[in-house]
Amino acid sequence: MRAQPPDNAVETESLVKVYRGRRGPPKTALDNIDLRIPRGSFFGLLGPNGAGKSTFINILAGLALKTSGTVKVWGRDIDQDQRGARAAIGVVPQELNLDPFFTPHELLEVQAGMYGVPAGERRTARILEAVGLADKANAYARTLSGGMRRRLLVAKAMVHSPPVLVLDEPTAGVDIALRQQLWEYVKGLNARGTTILLTTHYLEEAEQLCDRVAIIDRGKVVACDTTGALLRRLDSKTLTVTVDRDLDELPAALAAFAPEMRPERRLVFAFKPSVSPVGRILAAVQEAGLTVVDLSTEETDLEDIFLQLTRAARDSG
Repeated sequence: MRAQPPDNAVETESLVKVYRGRRGPPKTALDNIDLRIPRGSFFGLLGPNGAGKSTFINILAGLALKTSGTVKVWGRDIDQDQRGARAAIGVVPQELNLDPFFTPHELLEVQAGMYGVPAGERRTARILEAVGLADKANAYARTLSGGMRRRLLVAKAMVHSPPVLVLDEPTAGVDIALRQQLWEYVKGLNARGTTILLTTHYLEEAEQLCDRVAIIDRGKVVACDTTGALLRRLDSKTLTVTVDRDLDELPAALAAFAPEMRPERRLVFAFKPSVSPVGRILAAVQEAGLTVVDLSTEETDLEDIFLQLTRAARDSG
């Protein structure tokens, strides 16, 4: 009877990592991280450089030792079932660390052997086809372009069919066309049930791809929620109204909204929809005897949230 898959692909509780050098004070890289990544999710882990993202990933992958706390990958405790936890995860690192004298076919075969995948169960040709490298199967890795090497790292991480795939800044330095091709493949994996954990500096990627996002700063999780809920957290919008005539001064009817007067007859309102709905602002414009020629609104995006939350965390620290 097959074991029931866990509700959470990754779970950490009170995870701490402290680096202690011979010189200087200890550095806390992870500070009591409690995080649950649901099975089947496309999960974004965001944070500024030095926030602790790579340390977190290295602990999951068994490349760094935690100081304290509990970590489970696919329900397997990394201390009690180290082999099972490592088998459940594939990691695509930031660095293009490939042996230049191996071909893609050889690299995947060696990787599959390291994970104990029997020769008859290996999917080397199928994986290379999936990442668009079938025609480069027997070319030396050193002859591949940067984008091809990035895709080869994804293929290498998938040889043992892990239920959890970690992508650490996978599109850094990759051109737009290759980035889109990579995401199509990864989204297909996610649709077939693979849990994806993504770190990226491209916040628009996280907004488009991830169904859940955690933001980490200075080793602490400062936010963790669905992407939609995070976007709703900032109750702010910008409304730009173009009116029918020049204004020498702000009409009294608009004073309460304190819009910014800009060239070309534009008024820019920064407002909270929960307090001042758009309708109330437009009614005030009409009350001022102005006619609206054009208008546009600007929504909050994930970058706004990222900047506000990391700034708040630093201010409170």
